[in-house]
Amino acid sequence: VHFAESGGGLVQPGGSLRLSCAASGDTANIFVMAWYRQAPGERRVLVATITARDDIHYSESLKGRFTLSRDNGKNTTVYLQMANLQPEDTAVYYCGAQEGKATDAGYFPGNEYWGQGTQVTVSS
Repeated sequence: VHFAESGGGLVQPGGSLRLSCAASGDTANIFVMAWYRQAPGERRVLVATITARDDIHYSESLKGRFTLSRDNGKNTTVYLQMANLQPEDTAVYYCGAQEGKATDAGYFPGNEYWGQGTQVTVSS
C-alpha cells in the first residue's frame, strides 16, 4: 500500500488547510483510514479515523475544528479539513491505513501502513 499525501504547508494562526491522502496498491482489505500527527519531541497521536462503514472518530481535543471526509468515488482517498489552526497544531501529519474485517464476532485488525507525512506549520 502506498500513499500520496498533500496539502501541508505554512499557514498563519486562524488559517485553514486541507490535507489529502490517496492510498494505492493492494487496498482491497483496508477497513480504516486515519490521520495522525507528531509534533517535535512528542509521540504520534490520533487526529481522526474513518472506517469502511463511514464511522468517523475524532480526537476530542480537535473535534469541531478538524473535519475528516472521504472521496465519494474512492474509498481510500480521504481529506482532512483543518480550520482555525493554531501554533500548537504544528506537526507532521501522517496518513495511515489498517486492514481489517468487521464481523458479527467482532473486528479483526490486520496490517497497518503509513505515509511519509506532510508538514503543517502554523506561525505568524
